[in-house]
Formats: sequence, C-alpha cells, structure tokens
Amino acid sequence: MDIEPGDILKLKKKHPCGSFEWEVLRVGADFRLKCTGCGHQIMIARSQAEKNVKKIKKQLANNE
Repeated sequence: MDIEPGDILKLKKKHPCGSFEWEVLRVGADFRLKCTGCGHQIMIARSQAEKNVKKIKKQLANNE
C-alpha cells in the first residue's frame, strides 16, 4: 500500500468517539494515526493498519 503522512485512512471499525477516519502522522514499521473525530493518537503496526484499511484519501499535492 502507498500510504504517506497527511493521508486520511478510513478503517473498518469505528473509534469509540464514532469516527471511522484517521490522519496518518508518521509511517515506517509502525504508523502513528490521529483520530479525525476526537484527536486521540495511536501507534499501530503497519501490518495491522494495512489489514484494517477500507479506503485511502490522498492529501492534495501543492506542487503547482
């Protein structure tokens, strides 16, 4: 999967706050994700994150 910082991931299960969407803050062997609903941050293993992704919303590039 091509996931970069700034992308928004829609996961299969919702966070207790009700949001399905998480912003990617850091990538590597682990991902740091921030809930777009309440701002809670988590670290999750790459394999587990990729398994639970439903949709990826790419950040728009401002290189124009």
